[in-house]
Amino acid sequence: MTATSDRPVAPADTGIMGASRAGRPHPVDGRGPTRGEPGRWSRRLAAGLVLGLTLALGFVAGRLDAGPPAPTRPAAPAPAAHADHAPGGLQVSQDGYTLALEPPALAAGRAGELAFRIVDAAGAPVTRFRITHERLMHLILVGRDLTGYRHVHPELSPDGTWRVRFTPQTSGPLRAVADFWPADADRAVTLGVDVPVPGRYAPRPPAEPQETIVVDGYTVTLDGGLRPGESNQVLVWLGRDGKPVGDLQPHLGAYGHLVALRHGDLAYLHVHPAAASRPESVVAFGVTVPSAGTYRLFFEFRHRDVVRVAEFTVTA
Repeated sequence: MTATSDRPVAPADTGIMGASRAGRPHPVDGRGPTRGEPGRWSRRLAAGLVLGLTLALGFVAGRLDAGPPAPTRPAAPAPAAHADHAPGGLQVSQDGYTLALEPPALAAGRAGELAFRIVDAAGAPVTRFRITHERLMHLILVGRDLTGYRHVHPELSPDGTWRVRFTPQTSGPLRAVADFWPADADRAVTLGVDVPVPGRYAPRPPAEPQETIVVDGYTVTLDGGLRPGESNQVLVWLGRDGKPVGDLQPHLGAYGHLVALRHGDLAYLHVHPAAASRPESVVAFGVTVPSAGTYRLFFEFRHRDVVRVAEFTVTA
């Protein structure tokens, strides 16, 4: 991102809106656990130890007056940028801001450019934004059938136009969800718009729920269910070559992110780990979904300088 903000950096989103998880090794071929791969009870015991350690660190930090104490409930972190319980991304205009999309010329399998502006109630382009999670703009691009997920960061021109180049995987309608914080606003705003990609469109049904998946050799396991209207503790375990991955790298200021999209209307939820989270093989999130339904969860993590995405289907 070439643009900068002269306003204070927005507080980190600690996640009352969605869920994210970090993984650990787990079998996926039905042969049973491999050496060094914990079973469900081992995972739960380890989770208890991780969360207990987090609580202890928070208590000690408070006693030593070494800055703000760690959250006492990592599964339900304090709300910040996304403090509302209502999902975002369902409207093209909200809180006096509108996502004005320039006519796109996109084609499946071909690199193209997407351009848009955020305009205020008077129709003037907004040119000043706060930084949230190390960027001025977070843009989610995904097919209406929840395939082809991309999390990109457009660049801002002086005239207020945001531009990003990307390659649609297939034809059909895309959903673009813009997550940003105008400099003069008191909270972040999330707007959504449909983007056409001409061609034959054959939507896919939602993927079946799966506890463990493999992404580029990483075994990622999701622990914890979703109950509508409640704060749910969700854990993600991450492993590779039969061993836990204990050296996750920061990605946009956190050791993992999760975007949740509700099947049907693509309502957008976004959370980050608790502030006390560490670069270990299990990451805890506090997740609150607003309604019953099927959700597609996209867990982003960074390891060995590469960002990867693990996708899960969860029914609440």
